[in-house]
Amino acid sequence: MTEIEVSNHAKDAVIDFTAGFLGGTALVYVGQPLDTVKVKMQTFPNLYTNMIDCFMKTLRTDGVYRGLYAGTVPALAANITENSILFLCYGFCQKFIQQVSGTPSVTQLSSMQNATAGFLASFFSSLAICPTELLKCKLQAMYEVQKQQESQGIKVVRLGPMKLAAEILRNDGPLGLFRGLVPTLVREMPGYFFFFGAYEGSRSLFASAGQSKDDIGLFKTMVAGAIGGMSFWTLTYPADVAKSRIQVTNSKTNMVTMILKIWKYEGFGQLYNGLTPTLVRTIPATATLFVTYEYSKRFLHNVF
Repeated sequence: MTEIEVSNHAKDAVIDFTAGFLGGTALVYVGQPLDTVKVKMQTFPNLYTNMIDCFMKTLRTDGVYRGLYAGTVPALAANITENSILFLCYGFCQKFIQQVSGTPSVTQLSSMQNATAGFLASFFSSLAICPTELLKCKLQAMYEVQKQQESQGIKVVRLGPMKLAAEILRNDGPLGLFRGLVPTLVREMPGYFFFFGAYEGSRSLFASAGQSKDDIGLFKTMVAGAIGGMSFWTLTYPADVAKSRIQVTNSKTNMVTMILKIWKYEGFGQLYNGLTPTLVRTIPATATLFVTYEYSKRFLHNVF
């Protein structure tokens, strides 16, 4: 590999990382309120009748900042970390698959090849986001957990992200921050296979004859992003429900046992409790993610 090729690979990596960073930031601010609703409905299915009920009760009891945007700091850390690493590794994995398959360029990879690149890239992002996702879920469901503890006569103190992390480390050690890693991997890896496959496939479908999928425009890019996000969540949601239960309740139950337990004692439908706010959130949030990513990437390539 020549010095010029090494320099180009390094530049592409920095641009992918930066564009993923910006996309992850935008995604959190657009989608955090409905993500909070999702986690509450997953973890406490009997407290809320539907998405609107959960949203309004959270707004009334804790307001916007401490309620709907609870866990925003770790959510920012999680999404910025996830998307920076995800898109960085996605670029590397695309190049790897291009070389292995003998495809002339990354832009000529098929939807299946892009999906495989997303599958591989998500392994690395999963390891990075598990601790911050754990903190986010605990903070989002802290009001309900504390109400349960108070009803049992336990005195509770509301914790912020740093104190919560310190408490987990003190009680469970460093591995405590990785509670829920297996369901995270089960959610992320097949999820991102369909996520990137649906996104890249939709972009190719939306491109006119002789048009590059990079030139389909803002609206079609947003629609492709929304399709990718909906594919991700629809197909992996039960694993996310199990992950939220395990992380919020400090359960030592494994993912499969948790899913079967929910199915047996609460019904199959509870494995999809909170899917509606998730999909409602996903459409604008994922659309924003990909538009920010694609246009930031294009801008940075033009600048550098």
